[in-house]
Amino acid sequence: MSGVLNVLQMKEGDVLKFLAAGTHLGDTDLDFQMEQCIYKRKIDGIYIINLKRTQEKLLLAARAIVAIENTDNVSVISSRNTGQRAVLKLAAATRATPIADCFTPGTFTNQIQAAFWELHLLVVTDPRTDHQLTEASYVNLPTVALGNTDSPLRYVDIAIPCNNKGVHSVGLMWWMLAQGVLHMCGTISHEHLLEVMPDLYFYRYPEEIEKEEQAAAEKAVTKEEF
Repeated sequence: MSGVLNVLQMKEGDVLKFLAAGTHLGDTDLDFQMEQCIYKRKIDGIYIINLKRTQEKLLLAARAIVAIENTDNVSVISSRNTGQRAVLKLAAATRATPIADCFTPGTFTNQIQAAFWELHLLVVTDPRTDHQLTEASYVNLPTVALGNTDSPLRYVDIAIPCNNKGVHSVGLMWWMLAQGVLHMCGTISHEHLLEVMPDLYFYRYPEEIEKEEQAAAEKAVTKEEF
């Protein structure tokens, strides 16, 4: 039994990843439903999230996904750019269905329309911007959300406390969730990490990509000259 519990405990490497990505850094505002997930408040007013709670909710969310027999019926959503790449990566790893672009209202509720979809679980990046939560509530659809300290948790069944606004934090949370699902499915052992690095779950700004392409082109020209 102790061996099983050790597997579920948060490892030092996970803590270091959380800290490096700024997962523990909340907002200056606090929703009353997130009070139990707060460790303390900094002098500048920013709330610090208790990472133990983050790990517990991550595992609970992973178990909820694994409990769905057909993961095609699990939808992962991000309306904001910062999470769209991450949901596509998680969907590829777990065979969940991503929604990273336009969403047609009535997809979960209107059985007449061709795009009607009977889901079993909905996972969103931000309860404030992913309004699919409201529609999911009309059909009693279980929901999981990444919740910041100021996130409204109405219609959210499992809230994973974290910084859901930072690019690195959002990418890491989706990476950790994908890894947790694959661990529980037995696809990868608990001693191994995902082959895909967390960096590939991070959103990249167009300016950053353009600079890298320009630097690579200049480097290629320099080599040709020599």
